[in-house]
Amino acid sequence: MILHTTIAGEGEPLVLIHSGGMTGFTEYEEQSEFFCSKGYKVIRPDLRGHGKSVGPIDHYFSHSADDILDTLDSLNIVACHIAGVSIGGIAALLFAKKYPNRVLSVCFSGIFPIKPDNWEELTKDEAERYEEHLFKNEEVVTYLNQIHGENDWRSLLRSFNEKDFYPFEEIADVAELNTPALCLIGEEKELEVSATNTFKEMNQHIHLGIIPFAGHLVHRDQPDLYSQMLLTFIKSTHRN
Repeated sequence: MILHTTIAGEGEPLVLIHSGGMTGFTEYEEQSEFFCSKGYKVIRPDLRGHGKSVGPIDHYFSHSADDILDTLDSLNIVACHIAGVSIGGIAALLFAKKYPNRVLSVCFSGIFPIKPDNWEELTKDEAERYEEHLFKNEEVVTYLNQIHGENDWRSLLRSFNEKDFYPFEEIADVAELNTPALCLIGEEKELEVSATNTFKEMNQHIHLGIIPFAGHLVHRDQPDLYSQMLLTFIKSTHRN
């Protein structure tokens, strides 16, 4: 499935994949401006079920890599750098694993290779926050209705907390990943910091970056630091 995309700039392709519940247009705005100024073509797709990309949301990540491939093919892009955060980070990593010949480098943030001990509690708490606060906030509901158009964003967000949504086994299978990879994380999320060390143990070639004064959404909390670190990483791949 070809995803709706927001495209800016000219040069080497960089795909930036948004977090859950957002869209390519509403996220990574600062990074898009930054990388366009550095000579990159920035491509920000809406993952299926988000923004203007429609499509079934069952077995979510079984579709994500192929959706990205179809989108790159439609844009005549042979290979790209790709980065994502949260579910966008999962999509970026799974794409790099499935289609390594199409990826120059991959950066992922806010994802787990191993299920935390309190995962059920975390997902239950998040589901309750959605129902009790987010879905009852008129301002938020109006905004999400606006950015997601025909998509049922409530069902989408609920699906994130279903039992088998998170593909831990696929994420953990990085031992054979040869694509230049960076795990970029915010220091305020202890579980995610621990996850970076796990990625390193699984594959010594994965680079780690911890951003201070940032949480789960590192690109929002520290947009300048995120951009600079991602640029440094991408430039390092040119020297290898």
